[in-house]
Amino acid sequence: MSLLSVLSVSASGMSAPRRCAELRVETLATSETTRTPEGGPYRRKDVVFASASQTSPFGAVFQTEMDTGITGVEVSSVVEDTQEPDKRYMPGHPDADKDGYVAYPRVNPAEDMVDLIGAQRGFQGNVAAMTAIKDMIMRSIDLLK
Repeated sequence: MSLLSVLSVSASGMSAPRRCAELRVETLATSETTRTPEGGPYRRKDVVFASASQTSPFGAVFQTEMDTGITGVEVSSVVEDTQEPDKRYMPGHPDADKDGYVAYPRVNPAEDMVDLIGAQRGFQGNVAAMTAIKDMIMRSIDLLK
């Protein structure tokens, strides 16, 4: 396994939490949205991660000769929450139904903040791994001088 291949694994590990963080921020920003272009309140979205083989753009020439089987992570899909929205009694609201209830997104800010912190930690861990790999590469170059 080359150090450049490990860089591509860490890069995939940075991309996946970034997408997760984007969705958490979107959820928090639209937690009071009662009307979307699709109709109804905003629906929370979650990412589904999957294992994915990684190829290093730097080592693409060697990939045919050295099949290392290195896997990283990718976002395989984004799923939308299918639970019923929260109903709040607000008879004067423009989106109220005939009984005076308004459908609000089913959002738990505490859960979304924990998910956001988890995504941040995942990103930070991969940045630390990339920094260590970069330092190893620089050290190897210094030894060859």
